[in-house]
Amino acid sequence: MIVDSAVYEDGQRTDGTAKGRGPGSFVWIGLYEPTEEEFESLTREFDLPALAVEDAIHAHQRPKLEVYNEMLFLVLKTARYVDPEEVVRIGELLVFCGPDFLITVRHGEAGSLHGARLALEEDPERMRCGPTAALHAILDSVVDDYMPALDGLQNDIDEVEEELFSGERGNMAERIYRLQRETLQFRRAVAPLVDPVDRLGRGHYPHVHEGVRDYYRDVQDHLIRARDLLDGMRDLLSGSLQANLAQVGVRQNEDMRRISAWVAIIAVPTAIAGIYGMNFEHMPELRWELGYPAALLLMATICTVLYRGFKRAGWL
Repeated sequence: MIVDSAVYEDGQRTDGTAKGRGPGSFVWIGLYEPTEEEFESLTREFDLPALAVEDAIHAHQRPKLEVYNEMLFLVLKTARYVDPEEVVRIGELLVFCGPDFLITVRHGEAGSLHGARLALEEDPERMRCGPTAALHAILDSVVDDYMPALDGLQNDIDEVEEELFSGERGNMAERIYRLQRETLQFRRAVAPLVDPVDRLGRGHYPHVHEGVRDYYRDVQDHLIRARDLLDGMRDLLSGSLQANLAQVGVRQNEDMRRISAWVAIIAVPTAIAGIYGMNFEHMPELRWELGYPAALLLMATICTVLYRGFKRAGWL
């Protein structure tokens, strides 16, 4: 479905139609999960490449930038962090940027571009730079939305790190693995955009207006920062997972030592009682009046010595 459509002339939004646009103007059309039938008229009107149209309709593409003659086709991934579930919701945004048109196609969790459109409309000087100025506004909006998602992910990673070294018993492996998976998924949405946006800012494509190239370089700086933050989170989570596994192993060893110590202590009275429970007639101290209290005293003494020894050794 078409979400918004407007024609811009001399940096201003007009009441014109796509077919009535003149020199120096361009049309900006926004769609949300369009069908093939809905896209057919746009394909004919703007002579869109069939492969790019197929990608836009079916989505599920990796972030990329493709060039078709005078048209740029950019695939972006949007991100929104859902803190209660500790997941990164990834959406998809596909952009056709031609000499006199800009078509955006949103899928899934992709956020609204209405704010980016309004902000650009308030800056006619940049709007006069044409469709590539609108392309930058979209890129900037998507990349800016990465930052709250990064903050949410970082907060949960900090919680994991704090809990991991708090001394409390528990296995954090499952939570760490989930966060690690979300971090890797997020990075796959961010990292592939760094080089394409760098080429846009360095003038590799004549399609990009000179007046907005510096803006693309600013977006690229933000992308590099986001990628580096995700790399740091990934390394931190990998280290946390190893530390958690090491803690589990240490706790298991401590538990085994503690169990072994108590088994050794309990074995002493069990052995003595077992020996004197045998039904032999000729055994020492069987008819001794103090035999019973002496046996109990001997058991208690040996158990106490063993307990103190294990305590000093750190087994108890």
